Amino acid sequence: MGKTENQQKKSTILKDAMVLVIITVIAGFSLGFVHELTAPIIEQRLLEKKTEAYKVVYAEAAEFGSDENLAALASEAATTVLTENGYTGIAIDDAYLALDSSGNTIGYVMSITTQNGYKGAITISLGYSLEGETKGVEVLVNNETAGLGALASESGFKNQFADKVVEKFEYTKSGAAADNQIDALSGATITTSAVVDAVNAGICFALSASAGN
Repeated sequence: MGKTENQQKKSTILKDAMVLVIITVIAGFSLGFVHELTAPIIEQRLLEKKTEAYKVVYAEAAEFGSDENLAALASEAATTVLTENGYTGIAIDDAYLALDSSGNTIGYVMSITTQNGYKGAITISLGYSLEGETKGVEVLVNNETAGLGALASESGFKNQFADKVVEKFEYTKSGAAADNQIDALSGATITTSAVVDAVNAGICFALSASAGN
């Protein structure tokens, strides 16, 4: 006796389900393989990008050195010094000593990520001297809106921070009139606020590290 219509339907559904499972498993393994293959390359390229950015934001430094205590402070910063000073959603990804040609520490370079952009994460690099001067700012990751928030990566915006001796920046929409003021990006207040806060968080961290906290 042949299969009933219901049995044939069940058999078809079972076959389709098995095909989907097989496709899902193969796709999962393929994605995992590709991730394992590309992750080190992506990490290496990001490291190279950071290193190049550090050379830009602290041009006077001859080299950049790692420091165990500084690295520990950076990893704890989001839950300690930054939170205590009101900087939430911001992390110090890494921090290095900026060294002169004799190996003396002249300041810090940092990679800082804020999750407070209009479209989420924005990562910047910051150079800050022991004398309290912001040496430069570079934008490493910027997924903000094209033509608006994306302008945070342009030199016209970034250069406003350079060579300023201030402990905290603020943005204004009426024209910067003091060293601590930054002209906001037109139509991108959230992006402006996120970048300014990231820079201020980096300065806060550098001051804390310099004080030995």
